Amino acid sequence: MAHQGKRILILSASAGTGHVIAANALEKAFKGMPDVSEVRSMDALDYTNRLFQNFYSKLYTQLVAKAPTFLGWWYKTSDEPWKTDKMRLMLDRLNTAPLLKEITAFDADITVCTHFLPAELISYLISEKQLQARLSIVVTDLDFHAMWLSRAFHRYFVALEETKVHLQKLGLPGDRITVSGIPIDPAFREHTAAEQREMRRELGLDPELPVILISAGALGASPAEIVLEELFDLKVPVQIVLLAGQNEALKRELEELGAKAPSTIKVTVVGYTREMHRYMAAATLLIGKPGGLTISEAMACGLPMVIISPIPGQEERNSDQLLEKGMAIKCNEFTTLSYKVEQLLENPERLELMRSKALGLAHPEAALVIARTLLEETNHSQPAVELDTTPLS
Repeated sequence: MAHQGKRILILSASAGTGHVIAANALEKAFKGMPDVSEVRSMDALDYTNRLFQNFYSKLYTQLVAKAPTFLGWWYKTSDEPWKTDKMRLMLDRLNTAPLLKEITAFDADITVCTHFLPAELISYLISEKQLQARLSIVVTDLDFHAMWLSRAFHRYFVALEETKVHLQKLGLPGDRITVSGIPIDPAFREHTAAEQREMRRELGLDPELPVILISAGALGASPAEIVLEELFDLKVPVQIVLLAGQNEALKRELEELGAKAPSTIKVTVVGYTREMHRYMAAATLLIGKPGGLTISEAMACGLPMVIISPIPGQEERNSDQLLEKGMAIKCNEFTTLSYKVEQLLENPERLELMRSKALGLAHPEAALVIARTLLEETNHSQPAVELDTTPLS
């Protein structure tokens, strides 16, 4: 590889939105580096057939909506190192020939994966001596699932020290694991009280009233109507901002419901937006599902969270971490939602403590840390780590 500047390849997969958002943050970070000549970000699923795309993306979304219990069972069952990797690799290789051709043709100096699908393919090619590449893997949840394991790699980036300890116990060398946090856009950051009030004014909100932000996710898949209806029982004046995502039908239904709110509650419904950072900056409290990117953005903003309806599997594990670290509470029954929210709003000391806990967990510069680490490492000719992939007994 004898390029004038470093060529960077970032690979994600649009199974959910978080992997792609993390890739976008990395792309922005690498493009700001002086010794980088080209950055290419690819959705791996764009280079597979339609059936395989649907298997990875649409099937996941359908399972989240209709069979979350099965999804949780599968997540737990498959979370055993090297138990399913050969089967998955065989399936992936049958459906990703165009992707492998693109990867080889680009001839990157640095390859970064924010999804396990492209990571396992590149790892296989490295171990089989069919590709020379520096492979790094960015895990996009707080916890680690066995599907993220790759047999050959140069570096892992994880969100927590605990995750690094776990990987070391699985046999990965600690000097190849960086606790960077999950990469997010630099627009997500801590704001002063004065900046928060100004942000509320810019968004058409009352600068002095608490703001409860409800996220339905980018796809608008959450029990947002139930959440809003339950919050009508709040006895303290608040502003509620609902982010309905791309679900236009949900947006209309929420607007109709919001018009019936008590006089002490102002409801604003927003469709798909690229200004999530502004809404988080304006918010007092976030109610939503604990996806890896959402919680990383919330932590960077110092935004306490009320967790609802976590997807069995990775979101439940994310939830456990947030509760343990003290930046969130969890509502298991919607009937108690207004009670729990009111308890927080009437206890500013506890809210401030949760805010400080969130900031203490935050890695707002994760994308820059990852980019700088990898660019520095290209000056050293470290070989790939080759792992023993014998399943644990």
